[in-house]
Amino acid sequence: MTQQSVEPRSTAEDAGEGTRVPAGRSWLDRYFHITGRGSTVAREVRGGVTTFMAMAYILLLNPLILSGKDAAGDTLGQRALITATAFAAALTTLLMGLVGKAPLALAAGLSVSGVLSSQVAPDMTWPQAMGMCVVYGVVIMLLVVTGLREMIMNAIPLALKHGITMGIGLFIALIGFYKSGFVHQGKATPVSLGPAGELAGWPVLLFAGTLLLIFMLQARNIPGAILIGIVSGTVVAAVLNGLGVIDPKQWAGGAPELRGSAISMPDFSLFGHVEFGGWGEVGAMTVGMIVFTLVLAGFFDAMATIIGVGTEAGLADDKGRMPGLSKALFIDGAGGAIGGVAGGSGQTVFIESATGVGEGARTGLASVVTGLFFAACLFFTPLTAIVPQEVASAALVVIGAMMLMNARHVDWADRATAIPVFLTVVLMPFTYTITSGVAAGVISCTAIKTAQGRARELGVFMWGLTAVFLVYFALHPIQGWLGVH
Repeated sequence: MTQQSVEPRSTAEDAGEGTRVPAGRSWLDRYFHITGRGSTVAREVRGGVTTFMAMAYILLLNPLILSGKDAAGDTLGQRALITATAFAAALTTLLMGLVGKAPLALAAGLSVSGVLSSQVAPDMTWPQAMGMCVVYGVVIMLLVVTGLREMIMNAIPLALKHGITMGIGLFIALIGFYKSGFVHQGKATPVSLGPAGELAGWPVLLFAGTLLLIFMLQARNIPGAILIGIVSGTVVAAVLNGLGVIDPKQWAGGAPELRGSAISMPDFSLFGHVEFGGWGEVGAMTVGMIVFTLVLAGFFDAMATIIGVGTEAGLADDKGRMPGLSKALFIDGAGGAIGGVAGGSGQTVFIESATGVGEGARTGLASVVTGLFFAACLFFTPLTAIVPQEVASAALVVIGAMMLMNARHVDWADRATAIPVFLTVVLMPFTYTITSGVAAGVISCTAIKTAQGRARELGVFMWGLTAVFLVYFALHPIQGWLGVH
């Protein structure tokens, strides 16, 4: 994830060990080890742009999630939330690119924002809620500094890591199908095709057309297939919308059009509005449970995402480990604190980074490109509405399909391997949370190997993770037993 990969080490990467760097290699190549990781500047730029386009929805979705009232009845302004979301995403993603040198983009974690909105804000003020983000970010950074976070990641068996990658693939594919309107919550069944068992409206057909176009381009091995598909779908959507063919109400995230001026000044009114006092009103136990929940959301979702994207990018060794991750992991942890100070929720690595990896991104240069686009959105927020949600969703489905290819690495004849991998893969989309899939895989792996008399193969960290995840699944009854709400 940092300067190590499964690719042969380049002379640029060996420069720090006394090997002379050949002439003709640009400083950009030497700094990001572009050639050493089998990439090019064009691929990195294309990957960075693709990742941004797949993540741009967060600028609208995060303010929507955080739009509720806090315990004092106050709300956060939408314009200020968009600024905070864009600023925190830009800063953390740039840090990941320049310092972590990994093709990972960060933005407001939807799981973290959901916890803040549904569990924290009703009992606290918004500044106090953002203070909780800072606290959980500091906790994760301490886990990184002590080396515990990387040890935990490396303790997970290789087959389970492949399962995590596949589970994330199904998870983001489901997100893509759902956001596009292709899949709906059914009336007679849990889910259905479209709102009434059939596809309805131009936008969802545009999603299907964009999806097929990308698959066809990939089948022809055309570089930039995902980006070409997104741009083509956006152009078609804008034309159809401009001709009045599509009812504006049919678009899930708004019609693909420029509303008013393309330039807007950022609103930093939420920056620095963080409070650490007043938590005594809700009780120390409640604060502890909130921190525990936020750490789980920020820690294991990011861990699973890093494993999935890192494996897809070829940045893991033959045992599925990604040594030298300390910088990237520290930045991910710092994202919690940065997001809290900015007022836009804790930042975490986004699974949409896989879209850039799918376009060939292998280095931190792609993250720098993505970060610069987020920074530009501070002044060009209206432009984020041009790419329809239905078009961007097609890229998620494509990447999900690509990540499922890890199934070929799993020994399905071994029950101790197949069952934990199966539970990990299916529970991520079925529960709509990455953490639940990881938890089920870890617990079942420990239980089955213990039943087989192979408990010694697990290691102390797997036993520790099993205990943590047992608490995670039993958190609600534990809270009831302790009288915590």
